[in-house]
Amino acid sequence: MIGTRNAYWSIWRLRFINGLQYRTAALAGIATQLFFGFVFIMIFIAFYENSVATAVFPLEDLITYVWLQQIFLSFIALWFRDNELFGMITEGHIAYELCRPAKLYPFWYAKLIAQRVASALLRCFPLLGIIFFLPQPYRMELPPDVFTFILFTLALMLALLLVTAISMLIYISVFWTMSPVGSILMVGVAGEFLAGLIIPVPLMPSWLQSIVILLPFRYTADFPFRVYSGHIPKLEALTGIGVQFLWLILLIGGGYWLMQRALRAVVVQGG
Repeated sequence: MIGTRNAYWSIWRLRFINGLQYRTAALAGIATQLFFGFVFIMIFIAFYENSVATAVFPLEDLITYVWLQQIFLSFIALWFRDNELFGMITEGHIAYELCRPAKLYPFWYAKLIAQRVASALLRCFPLLGIIFFLPQPYRMELPPDVFTFILFTLALMLALLLVTAISMLIYISVFWTMSPVGSILMVGVAGEFLAGLIIPVPLMPSWLQSIVILLPFRYTADFPFRVYSGHIPKLEALTGIGVQFLWLILLIGGGYWLMQRALRAVVVQGG
């Protein structure tokens, strides 16, 4: 058991170190995320200035929400993928993975988390160094207090685990479809919308919000980002963190079971 845990930790560390090598890509990503952050904020400012309805989501909180999306995009984006894993499945190289003295689901899960964390670390600190010093109304605000920040940190870590568990379902589906395109498009597009990455959940119609709350996607982005600004009260945030735990157990348990079924049916061709 200790040896197996060491294997998962080793693959996490190796993938994390490898991910830190892509500094040029990170610089390009920083520029892109700043650009899109400004674009989304300007759209929302124009929307708020020309709206006659009472704002259900304060503009300052919304701007912080947008910047958090850009800062932690690698944490929460469902389209963030490892093409090497897709190649292993579709090209038959999965045979090499099955020879390892470790369970495949946690082995891949550790890989994916490491890649997301490395990518986010390369981008988040330079972005924070810029965003906190922008002129109003583009500046990102600090959380209301220390306890709110602690709740946000915990919710964000659970969001990372949730996103990885959801993305694992995409990889597992390729055992049957033999193509990742459909799964990435369906889960990626629908997941980003339901997570509030296109339209923040508070700005959605009430009937749609009642659906979004029942799904796990909202807890990967909308929930931790609104916890940060204090838009979600502390008691409700604690309840939401409990819901994140429940979804995490369900998604990891379901994903592990589906992978075991897929591996029992897998056929590797070769000489």
